[in-house]
Amino acid sequence: MPAMYAVRPLHSAGVLAEHLPTCMYPLRNLHHPAGTAAPPQEEVDPSLQALESRQEEILKRLYELKSTVDGLSKMIQTPDADFDVTNIIQTDQFSPLTTNGADLDLMLGKDYGALKDLVINANPSLPPLSLLVIHSLLCERYKILSAVHTHSSVKNVPENLLKCFGEQTKKQPRHEYQLGFTLIWKDVPKPQMKFSIQTMCPIEGEGNIARFLFSLFGQKYNAVTSTLIDSWVDTAIFQLQEGSSKERGAVLRSMNAALGKSSWLVGNELTVADVVAWCALQHTGTANTAPANVQKWMKSCENLAPFSSVMKLLK
Repeated sequence: MPAMYAVRPLHSAGVLAEHLPTCMYPLRNLHHPAGTAAPPQEEVDPSLQALESRQEEILKRLYELKSTVDGLSKMIQTPDADFDVTNIIQTDQFSPLTTNGADLDLMLGKDYGALKDLVINANPSLPPLSLLVIHSLLCERYKILSAVHTHSSVKNVPENLLKCFGEQTKKQPRHEYQLGFTLIWKDVPKPQMKFSIQTMCPIEGEGNIARFLFSLFGQKYNAVTSTLIDSWVDTAIFQLQEGSSKERGAVLRSMNAALGKSSWLVGNELTVADVVAWCALQHTGTANTAPANVQKWMKSCENLAPFSSVMKLLK
């Protein structure tokens, strides 16, 4: 059948090559061919650069802190392997108790010629033996006006506690003494001390009062030695004197080990740690069953007059 009309063919090679598109829409080429220059870099924001520097510094400090903490944790877990405090204690400069004492006016405050009086309240049912020992040691250093009184809250006080400071045979005018030491037997839960009745809060606890009184000798210790002394004082009060039998056994083993390395609990000089620990053992009644090194140390304490005088109070 002949066509109704004729149409010129459009599929010739020339038409396809010339007029048909090669893509949907054209885009700029983002890939620079080799050999062409790269576009100039954009400038970095100064605030962003400062933030990056700060982050790097923080990360560096965190890494250093982590290394320090790792070292400390290792030291705590294995102290003998990383940190031997014995060497530091041996090189510490102790001030012997026979040297000049501290400046009492500097420590207790100057009161225009008035005698500075230390007033201690204590319960006679549990005498603070360490304070009596330190009182005797202070009497070897200073001129002390000592006195014992009984509060109305206490009915009966043993005769030996009423005379725990002995008899002061030499009566001198009050202003000729350097320090007053007044002990009041009173119904209190724990010993209390004041040296400025109007202005200060009381120092409570036998261990805390013993630390203060011992500081009047003017001894100087480094940080490690001071920490060890404080640790032994707290251990003697809270574990040896007030703790369970299991805690006492652990403390005695620790004391025996420490006294195997030195003559006293901390180094080669008597400290408040020795005074408080010895008195705590007397209160517990476990002195006779203590290990060998502890027994030897106790005899060294009792060879000193202040300790032997307190021993008489226990009989």
